[in-house]
Amino acid sequence: MRQDTRRHPEEKEFIERVLEINRVTRVVKGGKRMRFRALVVIGDLKGRVGWGMGKAADVSGAIAKAVSAAKKQVTKLMFKGSSIPYPVRYTFKSAKILLKPASLGTGIIAGGSMRTVLQLAGIKDVVGKALGSQNKTSNTVATILALGSIVSLDDLRQIHDRHQDKPKLAKAAKS
Repeated sequence: MRQDTRRHPEEKEFIERVLEINRVTRVVKGGKRMRFRALVVIGDLKGRVGWGMGKAADVSGAIAKAVSAAKKQVTKLMFKGSSIPYPVRYTFKSAKILLKPASLGTGIIAGGSMRTVLQLAGIKDVVGKALGSQNKTSNTVATILALGSIVSLDDLRQIHDRHQDKPKLAKAAKS
């Protein structure tokens, strides 16, 4: 019997999106050296998302390095559902991000790199606004960190209950 020698495309763990490719130069004694810098966001549409940046002499090398860096910085989101549980404001350097929950069927109302991050994270209904910088890298990182800072409502209730109990214990000890 013959062996199956056809190549099967491997299933990728993450979906990759290139957000930005820049040509950067370094001045050396003989002139300028050109390289490429790529900003990549990866996600699995199920709550895992990451970003990476890579530099290389050619575009494909820069993208490969960026994907490798992104896989090392994957963030697991700690909430379920098609939207975020509560509004979030987050600041990273000069980028200010505002994310608000939206009702079912609204879709993603956000622009630029924020939209890509939210899509790859698997969030379907959310309203987002970039208030500070328009830098794609800063907005990407700020969005991922904002999503990572969200905890589920059950965890939030437990934290709240713990803080409510502490003052009562302190008052009881003083009596």
